[in-house]
Amino acid sequence: MSDWKSVLKADPTKWLLEEKNPSVRYFTLIDILGKSTDTSEVKEAKKAIMGSGLVPRILSKVNDEGYWETPTSFYTAKYKGTSWQLIILAELGADATDNRVRKACEFVLENSQHHESHGFSMAKVEKTGGGRQSGVIPCLTGNMVWSLIRLGYAEDPRVQDGINWITTYQRFDDGVETAPKGWPYDRYEMCWGKHTCHMGAVKALKALAEIPADKRDRKTEATIKNGAEYMLKHHIFKRSHDLSKVSRPGWLHFGFPLMYQDDALEVLGILTKLGYRDERMQEAVDLVISKQNSLGRWKLESTFNGRFQTNIERKGEDSKWVTLNALKALKRYYR
Repeated sequence: MSDWKSVLKADPTKWLLEEKNPSVRYFTLIDILGKSTDTSEVKEAKKAIMGSGLVPRILSKVNDEGYWETPTSFYTAKYKGTSWQLIILAELGADATDNRVRKACEFVLENSQHHESHGFSMAKVEKTGGGRQSGVIPCLTGNMVWSLIRLGYAEDPRVQDGINWITTYQRFDDGVETAPKGWPYDRYEMCWGKHTCHMGAVKALKALAEIPADKRDRKTEATIKNGAEYMLKHHIFKRSHDLSKVSRPGWLHFGFPLMYQDDALEVLGILTKLGYRDERMQEAVDLVISKQNSLGRWKLESTFNGRFQTNIERKGEDSKWVTLNALKALKRYYR
């Protein structure tokens, strides 16, 4: 398709560029209009993210040591703890050089990352520090690696080790006869079992997609290929063994931010970012197109509002974030 906007009922770009949401404005300039990060317009938009809106409100509540809530509830305080704030700040495009952001990143690396395997854990080892081995889970590891890459830690050896955890341990099993054995597979059947947890698989693939193509080694490329095929086998949101059925109805309701959950739009966005354009994605593409209103906007259908440090948009209303993510996926798919 020569003009990807032909699938839109209207062009919402002007709405997305409004200054009242500096993060959406910044990403719209880059991802939809194709502006260079070197232009003064983009630089001003990036600067505005730290001056108004959600990011300053979230950072105003961080402890001087880099954590929100309590130092031990970085994961269990859903969704106000430090791990969750890192995801949100990464989504919003927070300035990676900001000292408060850096402290939060360091806090997560020091308290959540398991010292030996380098996966990310739900709990801290009190005596020696670092994440508890028994609490390492795939969705959290994927989310933390993705967030840290977005927040400027891509070359940090600890994040590189986190990437290695994903490429070493992450599985994309689709109903295997025998569940995997050994650590980390024995701990949480819901994460591994005979059928890999969809959320863990999505967050792992999301993290690897954030690595620039020229920085991916063979192991990373192989994991991406396996993960993408797993998603395509499911037509993104279907049951792979019965494609007439939706795996989870909730995946059809788009939200932001998704935290450890996922939806069809997020998976479509990941696959298109990786350059995939496969006929098995078409049902998800059609779903996305069908959800726009007459203004070419998408609504916020799913939210954790009331559980964040500060609410993000309103459920049932037109969502700049969902609209932006829909446009990015459609632009990549039809370009």
